Amino acid sequence: MSLRLATFNVENLMSRFDFSGYRNELYQDRALALFDIKSEAEYKSLEQARAIAHADDTRQLTALAIAATRADIIVLQEVDNLEALKAFEYGYLFKMIGEGYRNKYSTTGNDSRGIDVAMMMRTETAAGLPIEFVRMTSHAHRTFAELDLYDPLLATVGIEAHERIFRRDCLEIDVLVGGRPLTLYGLHFKSMGSPRNGLDGREATMPLRIAEARAVRRIIEDRFGKDFSGDKHWAICGDLNDYAERVLIEGDEWSGYRFNPVTEAQSALHVLTAGGFCVNAVERRPALDRWTLYHTRGPKERHLCQLDYLLLSPALARLNPTAIPDIIRNGQPHRTPFPDGQNVARFPRAGWDRPKASDHCPVAMTLDLA
Repeated sequence: MSLRLATFNVENLMSRFDFSGYRNELYQDRALALFDIKSEAEYKSLEQARAIAHADDTRQLTALAIAATRADIIVLQEVDNLEALKAFEYGYLFKMIGEGYRNKYSTTGNDSRGIDVAMMMRTETAAGLPIEFVRMTSHAHRTFAELDLYDPLLATVGIEAHERIFRRDCLEIDVLVGGRPLTLYGLHFKSMGSPRNGLDGREATMPLRIAEARAVRRIIEDRFGKDFSGDKHWAICGDLNDYAERVLIEGDEWSGYRFNPVTEAQSALHVLTAGGFCVNAVERRPALDRWTLYHTRGPKERHLCQLDYLLLSPALARLNPTAIPDIIRNGQPHRTPFPDGQNVARFPRAGWDRPKASDHCPVAMTLDLA
């Protein structure tokens, strides 16, 4: 009795235009920055044309990446709303895989841009087991004070106890797969952002991600208890925007790349994996082969890292001791340097930098439930 589970940050699956770049150059697309635009009306007209032209290639690649996961259930991040997801599934995925993800779930979270966590699932697994939706619970409203998780360190980044913990949501969905219960937690933690206050973006936002991780752990422990020897099947799926290790990149395509793995002293991931609370299944892959994102701010700052996770409950990990997740990298742009032996055939029309399926790679895994 198996289920194919996946997570994927689809990068701005939007159903609306963003015109904020007219007043804030940080949000302006680089293509428009090449032109002398005289008015806001002209900017809006050009941005609409650019976004539409870019979207078709991008979403074909996104759909190819999702199809490659072969997932029965897939958790998604950066989805505008259910209508956008339905339009994407019908216009792109359906053309590739036919009738598939009939059931889609999401709810409005706390993100200032309106991007939410969502979930798509088939009505049955590839082996024909029924997948039944039981319930969905949003935790977007939970506050630091409510969960008794306010840390004075949060005050240093301007956060108060009455504020909501999750930057997006912790979307809890219960299903029955062939009659077996499974609980999934869809997440998208606070992004790292740019350097500020003398700290790099990761350090400056670390207190928020640690608080989110503590909240997820509290929510799960409140429901399932702290006894890891039990038989509860749950999984944390999503973009945690943090890493416990990364692969530093040196060199170039002419002199050759060098890849150096390093571990991090601090990470929000440690909050979740400490004491055997859950298992990062991707760690079953070799150290150089765990990455789901290529980060670069130029030749002096480049690394590969895992931001996308399938974290298994102890019971689910024990039931699947040798299962190894797949990381779908065919939708990466050609600028992404791959360690030796990892190169894959890129999907058709993937560009040097764009179009691409996403800046993230999907992670997928086949799990036995009994």
